Amino acid sequence: MTGGSRWHAALLAAIVLAFIVLATANSGGYRYGIGDQAFYEPATELHLHPDFFPRDRALLESQAKLTVVDEALAGAARVTGLTLPSLFLALYVLSLVIVCVAAAQLARVLRFSPWATAVFLALLTLRHRIAKTGANTLEGYMHPRQLAFGVGMLALTTSLKNRWGWTALLLVLSAVIHPTTALWFGVLIAGGAMIETLVKHRAAVIFGVLVAALVAGRVLGRRALGLIHIPGFVVMDPAWTAVLSDKDYVFVSTWPAYAWVFNLAYLPVIWLIARRRRGARVTHVNEGRIVAGGLALMALFVVLAFLAEARVALAVQLQVSRVFWLLDLVMTMYLAWWLTSDPWVTRMTGRVAPRVALAVIVVFSAGRGAYTVAQGVADRLLVRRDLPADDWTRTMQWIRSQPADWLVLADPDHAWKYGTSVRVSASRDVVLESVKDTSIGMYDRAVAMRVAERTQALANFANMSAGEARAIGQRYGAAVLVTDATRSLALPRLFANHGFTVYDLR
Repeated sequence: MTGGSRWHAALLAAIVLAFIVLATANSGGYRYGIGDQAFYEPATELHLHPDFFPRDRALLESQAKLTVVDEALAGAARVTGLTLPSLFLALYVLSLVIVCVAAAQLARVLRFSPWATAVFLALLTLRHRIAKTGANTLEGYMHPRQLAFGVGMLALTTSLKNRWGWTALLLVLSAVIHPTTALWFGVLIAGGAMIETLVKHRAAVIFGVLVAALVAGRVLGRRALGLIHIPGFVVMDPAWTAVLSDKDYVFVSTWPAYAWVFNLAYLPVIWLIARRRRGARVTHVNEGRIVAGGLALMALFVVLAFLAEARVALAVQLQVSRVFWLLDLVMTMYLAWWLTSDPWVTRMTGRVAPRVALAVIVVFSAGRGAYTVAQGVADRLLVRRDLPADDWTRTMQWIRSQPADWLVLADPDHAWKYGTSVRVSASRDVVLESVKDTSIGMYDRAVAMRVAERTQALANFANMSAGEARAIGQRYGAAVLVTDATRSLALPRLFANHGFTVYDLR
């Protein structure tokens, strides 16, 4: 390798490392076992330890059966010999590397200047929630969705270069990792390629029709949509949908005005900047597919949103509002070009604009990331590979050392109150973990009814007496009760520390 090649490789490595650090910091630091890992970690454990989760197996498999990522994660753990914390950290880093490389390659194909590419990467480190989608652009833990998103970006890049074999292969890989994320990229790519010629001069009109359709659907309301009957599709009944009442991103009829404004603004901004690029004659020959693909995603959103309002289960489960994550990516990419390369901007500011834009975004990202890490967690670490060394984890470790068939009765909100779920930190069944069990209930009515019944049974958990705790334990077969150490119940104590007490319910 020549000196120039070594310098180039070192520069690329530095850029990727900076991207990983900034993205992680803006996500509040990397944390194992939080968020949606309340599902992915125990679903993986099921394959590594078949004796785990004898009671919760049906609940976990109701979602796990829809993907193969849990089997793949378990297989990777066996082949590599890595523990799940180490494996998940490695996959988290890999996800960010792929997102960074894919974004740089996409910018290169679209003929972005180095400054525009750098600004694009810097903007991607600014984690934010996409309005009413239940998804963030980045997560502070390993999520298959983030890895699949990076692979989908690579597929988008190869499609612009007409390398359709690679595109298909990457979309299949993305689907293995996270099916719905791959589906959205498939619509963006295939839909864009199919309708590109139809929308070149009609984009504004088509967008107007789509908006009119959305408004019409809003006016018609849920009652009219409820009259729709589609043979062969399962329709959610009121009892099932009631369990999802706290998922405010599922049904568009519940969206506030700001969500509509933000989400419907993506396509006009993309279209306007795309026109600026065409006027500047810097567009890629196949770039029209991106705008056309955005229209295809919006059309899919309209169709599935209508079906979700009619309570068609599949439409609800697809969570189609997450197509706006892809539109957010495209808008971010185009904004990076506009800030650094638009003829009007460069004419007004000269060569200063790209440098100032990059400096401001990087400084803001670094400052925001440092603040988020410092304020968000007690240990103030950028990366925490294992579970935190606190009283909750020590209590869960003790429970993990007990028989594998123990069922734990704990605060239904324990996962977000104490940081991790019983299933993750103790690898044991739990009577109810309200946040994740509700999400899983979206995929299976029986699970949803289980969640509803147990939510009602544990409604008074914070004030229940020893007799009530015993009755609930007998009702569900719970072996132990975990409570805050400030509470004292007339039950046999099995374990205690400064934070928590474990009582025997048998």
